[in-house]
Amino acid sequence: MADWDESTEKRVCEKHRRIRRRKVWKILRPILIGLISLGLCAGCLYVTGNYLLDKFVRPVNKNDPTPITVTITKGSGASAIAKLLYEACGDGEQGLINSKAAFKVYVDFTGKSSILKAGTYVLSKNMDIPEMVDIICMGNPPKATIKFTIPEGLSVEGIADKLMALGLLKDTTDFLALCKNGEDFGQYSFVTSILSGEDAKDRDYVLEGYLFPDTYEVYADASPETIITKMLIRFNEVFDDDCIARAQELNMSIDDVVIMASMIEKEAKTDDFAKVSAVFHNRLDQGMKLESDAPLQYIWKTESILNFTQEQMSANSPYNTYVVGGLPVGAIGNPGKDAIDAALYPNEEFVKEGYLYFVLKSKDSTELVFAKTYEEHLVNKEAYQGS
Repeated sequence: MADWDESTEKRVCEKHRRIRRRKVWKILRPILIGLISLGLCAGCLYVTGNYLLDKFVRPVNKNDPTPITVTITKGSGASAIAKLLYEACGDGEQGLINSKAAFKVYVDFTGKSSILKAGTYVLSKNMDIPEMVDIICMGNPPKATIKFTIPEGLSVEGIADKLMALGLLKDTTDFLALCKNGEDFGQYSFVTSILSGEDAKDRDYVLEGYLFPDTYEVYADASPETIITKMLIRFNEVFDDDCIARAQELNMSIDDVVIMASMIEKEAKTDDFAKVSAVFHNRLDQGMKLESDAPLQYIWKTESILNFTQEQMSANSPYNTYVVGGLPVGAIGNPGKDAIDAALYPNEEFVKEGYLYFVLKSKDSTELVFAKTYEEHLVNKEAYQGS
């Protein structure tokens, strides 16, 4: 009986232990499942968070410290600043941030959207959004700028003198050297075309004719390269595909058009541009020398002389259209849009009627008188200039 009681007691104890274990497991099981679930969630959140930080907040390229200057104008909001940073490096290149939305969310979440300040900042791709925001919030006064206007027809040397007078150039040496050889601006096809020609070495300035006259605004400490680049970009915008197509119709290169336009700019006022162009086109078509005084003014560095001596008119220069046939070797100034259009679209009536000559009505006048024959031209000279 004792054996039975002891055996029974053991079985009962074992049964009670199993019951207790099941109860404990029943309690621990949801806790363990919860902890494992939390661990998995935390892992997912960590991975996802890192991915989102890498994609939207952290540096675009932690190994690229290249300084990039951005200017935030007064009144720019968070959205405008985000767009500026996103596009800071130009088309086709990754900007300073990966996401405009991420920048906007960050400054809104941190309450910094209202304290972003206008100014000029030097940032880089190895900065994350918080770093950039902190810099922009500290503020930096905008860099001083200078606005200037280049008038139509001004030569490279005239432009250099104007820029120096404005304080944009300490002296004209570097500016003129860059314009003379043009080699630093080979990214422009019209410059490359000139440099590849045989007569490039004969030009006073390779870039003469391509520094487009307009109003510009640059930083007060802008380099000569920056100023020239702005002007070349503007020329490229003005001399568009339509101009190129029209030049091809006339069997002219871009350079031919620019050279003729620079002469038209010097020979006439706007109202007569297309008529002077017709005379030049007619003379070229007939194989006549252009015999224009405008290139003589360029050769002899003067605009005050209207009547040149025979010796001056016989100057051995590739710019002298009394000596060389066709157009001069290069432009004699930087023509504006009206002169370029005139070179491309000469007065149709004057072309058809065959006008070949023109003369000033007087030394003090800008009005021209046109003639079809040399005899008519001599009569005009006698009548209007007494010579």
